[in-house]
Amino acid sequence: MDKIRVGIMGFGEVGRHIYRLCLNDDRIEIVAIADLGRPDILEYLPKVETKGDIDVKLEGNFLVSSNGRARMIQGKSLIPGDILWDILGVDVAIDGTGIYKSRAELTPHLQAGAKRLVLTTLPTDEIDRIAIMGLNENTMEASDKIVSAGSATTNATALILKVLEEAFGVDYAMLTTVHSYTSDQPLRDKASTDFRRSRSAAENIIPNETPSPRWIQHVMPEFKGRIEGSALNVPVPNGSLLDLTLVLKKGGTTKEEINEAVAKWAEKNPHIARVVTDPIVSTDVIGDTRSVNFDTQATMMSPNRMVKILTWYHTALATASRIIDVIVAYDELDKKGGSQ
Repeated sequence: MDKIRVGIMGFGEVGRHIYRLCLNDDRIEIVAIADLGRPDILEYLPKVETKGDIDVKLEGNFLVSSNGRARMIQGKSLIPGDILWDILGVDVAIDGTGIYKSRAELTPHLQAGAKRLVLTTLPTDEIDRIAIMGLNENTMEASDKIVSAGSATTNATALILKVLEEAFGVDYAMLTTVHSYTSDQPLRDKASTDFRRSRSAAENIIPNETPSPRWIQHVMPEFKGRIEGSALNVPVPNGSLLDLTLVLKKGGTTKEEINEAVAKWAEKNPHIARVVTDPIVSTDVIGDTRSVNFDTQATMMSPNRMVKILTWYHTALATASRIIDVIVAYDELDKKGGSQ
């Protein structure tokens, strides 16, 4: 079986998770990695992050592993179009920079020879597809060229909404993502473009915006005008939480019925979801690749159709896992109908 040849531009946390996951995946070969960082440091980081649990080594300009040889490309600045993906034999390019998010900014990846571009974040404008595994993969088309697997928060929210909408009906939803701090936040107070984002990530709970409600309405148009949300960045490095409050259409629903509905769905979708009955906390989901770790102990039901639920996820790892799922799903689609 021919492997899917993947190139990564931006070897940050999500990119490194993708690389590590592909070490044990015989469907994908990482053939190129482009980043501003020194190749020897890019070799070092995956090792220390896994406490030496992976076998990779830098040989000249290649990062060598059981997965193959990935050409390391360092640049003082890297923008889409700089890397000639066709020369490297890349089928799918991943933009993990977190900088380029619009269709216009990402199109040069295709012009440089990538057959498809996968974004590791949500976009800033409409692209060919936001593919949420477990929700809308049946809408994917071989002609999709610029795609996103969504964010971890978008995946968790959309999947839970799907389950509860089908089981009970949902009138309105309000989400708060309690999110581990991110690499673009300062460790100490430092002037930025936003007042709150200028404050120390290590010392503060920081209110922030989230684009998830906008894109959930895009992939689930039935929720147009019926979902809002915000984010709180908190001083933990990994392990995030979705706090979702819903007003159901069906009265008289119990929290046991809520938990049972999610449990039945999770049982059918073990790759992306599980139900947790233990009193877990954020560190308990570190290393978990699923989009949904549904906390049954946290479910609360008011007498007036309002329900509050908590769902946990390891943000970067869940995102990386869904990106791999999307890449493989598109490859299977291409083989069935031919890439258009």
